Amino acid sequence: MEHTARTRIHPMMAVAAASVTLVSLVGAASIAGLLPSSHATTSPNDAAVPVAAVSAPAPMVAAAPVPAPEPRRVVEHKTVVHHTYAPPAQVAQTQAPAPAPVAQNSPLGIGIGAVVGGLLGNQVGSGNGRKLATIAGAIGGGYAGNEIAKRNQQQ
Repeated sequence: MEHTARTRIHPMMAVAAASVTLVSLVGAASIAGLLPSSHATTSPNDAAVPVAAVSAPAPMVAAAPVPAPEPRRVVEHKTVVHHTYAPPAQVAQTQAPAPAPVAQNSPLGIGIGAVVGGLLGNQVGSGNGRKLATIAGAIGGGYAGNEIAKRNQQQ
């Protein structure tokens, strides 16, 4: 009886594939304007076509009588008054410093950090210890990559 070795995907290849998939999905969501922090703009022409418009036409049914159109209404225009206020007196001693902008999480930093951390963790140990080190390295690398990306955003 022959013994054939089972070919399995390397764990780091699985982690790399997952991180590339995650970064690709986040990028696509950002381009589509689905993320609240994205700066994508959508035009009315990009709206999805309703499924009912694409489906086959319904069979003809006896039409109900069409009601008479409503008479047109007169539009009333109102004047809008904008009030301007005098700026407050500038007191140099009581003004607090402006708060620093808060850095956002970076999916790219998390992904790159997780891949690098996982690669470094995979070099440690053997057997189950190597698997645990790879997972711990990926988690730690993701955290470190996110923090590095946040610091770069603040500068």
